[in-house]
Amino acid sequence: MKEYLMETPSIDYMNHLIQDKVRELMNQSEDEMDYLKRCYIFVRDEISHSWDIKADVVSRTASEVLENKTGICWTKSCLLAALLRANQIPSGISYQRLTRADDDSEGYMIHALNTVYLKGFNKWIRLDARGNKENINAYFSLDEEHLAYTIRSEWGEIDYHDNHGDLDDRLVNILIGSESILEITTDFEF
Repeated sequence: MKEYLMETPSIDYMNHLIQDKVRELMNQSEDEMDYLKRCYIFVRDEISHSWDIKADVVSRTASEVLENKTGICWTKSCLLAALLRANQIPSGISYQRLTRADDDSEGYMIHALNTVYLKGFNKWIRLDARGNKENINAYFSLDEEHLAYTIRSEWGEIDYHDNHGDLDDRLVNILIGSESILEITTDFEF
C-alpha cells in the first residue's frame, strides 16, 4: 500500500493549496466514506476538463490543477489521488486506450482514472473524475463501476484494469514538453 500513499512530483499533496482543500473537505465530511465521495464530486464537478473548455493552460501537477481549476483526465486523477492520500486513503491511477473519434479514423488517446482502496470493504474500486458532459455520465459507486467511457473493443479500445502508484512517465514528459493543452497527443499502449 505504501506506493499508493506516497507523495510524488505529480501527486504533490503536501502543497499548501492541496492541504487547504483537504481541511475544507474534511470539515464538511461526516466520515471517511463521505470525505472520499466529496473529494470525487469536487474533482469531477468543480475542476473543468481542459479539453471541454478549450483551456490553453497546461496543469502538470495536482496542485496546478487545483490552482488553475482545470486539467485533463491525467492530472485530474493526480488531484483526486492527492486529496485522498493526504487523508491516508490509498489511491492509484488506471488507464484506458480510447479512440479520438467515434471510430479509429483519428487514432487513439490515453484516458486516466483513479483506483481507491476501501479499507472497510477490503477491496479496490475505480472512480472516474474526468467530468460529465453530454454522453458522459460517470458517478460514485461502491458496487459497480460507472466510468466516463465504455470500451469498444471492436475499435481497438482497451481497458487495462491496471493500478499505478503515479502518473506514467511518458504522460509526465508529454505534459512537461507541452505549451498548450490543445497540442497534447498520445498514441501508445500500456
